[in-house]
Amino acid sequence: MTVDNLVHQIKEGSEVPYDVLRNFVSYLQKNNSMSTLTLKQWVVTAKNFLEYHVIDISPRRFKLKVKFPKVVKKEKEALSKEDIIELLNACSDIRLKTYLMLLAAAGFRALEALSIRNCDCDFDADPVKVFIRGEYTKTRIDRFAYLTDEAAKQLNTWLQYKYRTRRVCHVDADKDATVTEYRTPAKNDTDLLFSVYQSKSGVPSLRSMYTDLSINFGKMLERIGKGGKEFRGGNGKYRSITFHNLRRYVKTTISDLGY
Repeated sequence: MTVDNLVHQIKEGSEVPYDVLRNFVSYLQKNNSMSTLTLKQWVVTAKNFLEYHVIDISPRRFKLKVKFPKVVKKEKEALSKEDIIELLNACSDIRLKTYLMLLAAAGFRALEALSIRNCDCDFDADPVKVFIRGEYTKTRIDRFAYLTDEAAKQLNTWLQYKYRTRRVCHVDADKDATVTEYRTPAKNDTDLLFSVYQSKSGVPSLRSMYTDLSINFGKMLERIGKGGKEFRGGNGKYRSITFHNLRRYVKTTISDLGY
């Protein structure tokens, strides 16, 4: 039946909403390979949809009649300092190396680090301070992060390399020939730290930047023999080492210090 027919039958009383949601749980378990948290989000969304159509659902009855599978918590091991050093030494791309060092120094989430602009870095502060805009954080709150001297030095090196004078070859339509000239990119305060391409809108996409860095990161892991999938406690869909592992490393390091 269609969704409209289902809503109509529930309102008439020929279908019980709790039975519908309980059957939906069983269907998702049998026909979809999804985590328990994702399954719960799907069912809660369906519940909110029925309530939007003025179908009363008691929270107590919903809890008693609609049972979710238990969440299995997987043990996540953080990377060690030696692992971080090995990853950084294996980077042949200065952009990827700077990005990884920034994640390992301040514990940024992947997209938070990509959202940093030139004007968000205060190199005059001691230690160097980085501003993260609230629209790109998980909590939607602005915050500051502080960099180690090593990370700040690497970031300066990357900016000097990014805005260096380089030789550019392009085709001159008027002369019908290839022209070679030297150009120095203009440095703007609103430029994203890790953007290297210009989009049609002028604002690079964080998702495309993430995909580009993720592909290069995967190739680097394959080169050093650490590109395996996470089968222990997982579905083998993701790599055992991801950008988020660097955030876990920062959290573990701070916890071991007693803070």
